[in-house]
Amino acid sequence: MMEIFGHAYPIALVGTLASLVAGLATGAGALPVLFFKTVSQRSQDVMLGFGAGVMLAATSFSLIVPGIAAAETLTHSKTAAALIMGSGILLGGGFLWLTNNLVPHEHFIKGPEGSNNANLKRIWLFIIAITLHNFPEGLAVGVGFGSGDLNDGLALATGIGLQNVPEGFVVALALLTEKYTKAEAVGIATLTGLVEPVGGLIGAGLVSVAAPLLPWGLGFAAGAMLFVISDEIIPETHRKGFEKEATAGLMLGFVVMMLLDVTLG
Repeated sequence: MMEIFGHAYPIALVGTLASLVAGLATGAGALPVLFFKTVSQRSQDVMLGFGAGVMLAATSFSLIVPGIAAAETLTHSKTAAALIMGSGILLGGGFLWLTNNLVPHEHFIKGPEGSNNANLKRIWLFIIAITLHNFPEGLAVGVGFGSGDLNDGLALATGIGLQNVPEGFVVALALLTEKYTKAEAVGIATLTGLVEPVGGLIGAGLVSVAAPLLPWGLGFAAGAMLFVISDEIIPETHRKGFEKEATAGLMLGFVVMMLLDVTLG
C-alpha cells in the first residue's frame, strides 16, 4: 500500500494510474496539429532529441541509481548489486531487441523491421512500432512506484509524460503526411500511449508482490529504455542533417529531467 494525502492505496493501482496519465500526455502533445499543418524537420528533431534526453536521464537517475541501491540493500555487496543491475539491463535490452525482430512494425524514417509485414497496412505497422516504444516507458513508471517511494515514482512519471508530449506531436504530424485527418491523427497518437498503463500495471504489480524483484525490474526497464533511445529515437533524429540541433535538444532534456529528479525525488 502507498499513502497519498492520508489515504492508503494499492501500489499497483497508483503505478497504473500514473503510467496512464504519462501515456495520455502523448495525446496532449498531438493536439497542436489541430492548429498547425506543418512543423520544420529541424524542430521535430529537436523535440525528439529533447524526449531522448529526458528518457536517458530518467534511465540513469530514476532507474539505474536506485536499482543499484536496492540491490546493495538486498545483497550487502556492491559487486553483486552491480552484477544484478547489469544483468537486468542486458535482459531488458535483449527483450526489446528480440521483440523488434519478431514483431512486424515500421518507422516512418527507418522503415520496416521485424518479421514478414506484407499483410499489414503501413499505418498499423507504425502504430505497433510506437506501442513497442511506449511499453518500457509504462513499465519503468510502474516499477518506480513499485519501490514504494511516492516521490521517486512521481519524478519518473513526470519525466516520461514530459517526453511523451513532443513525441505525440511528431507522431501526429507523421500521420498527417499519410493523409489522415487531424482528428484521426490526434486519436491514433493518443491510443499509442495507452499501452503504458499495461506496462505500469505489470511493473508495479510484480515488484510490489516480490520485493527482491525490484532491482531486477528497475534494471530491466532501464535496459529496455536504453534500447529504445539508441535504436530508435537517436537514429530518427540524425537522418535529416540536424544532428547538432537534436543533440542540443537531448542535452537540454537530460538536464530538465535531472532537475526534476533531484527536486521531486
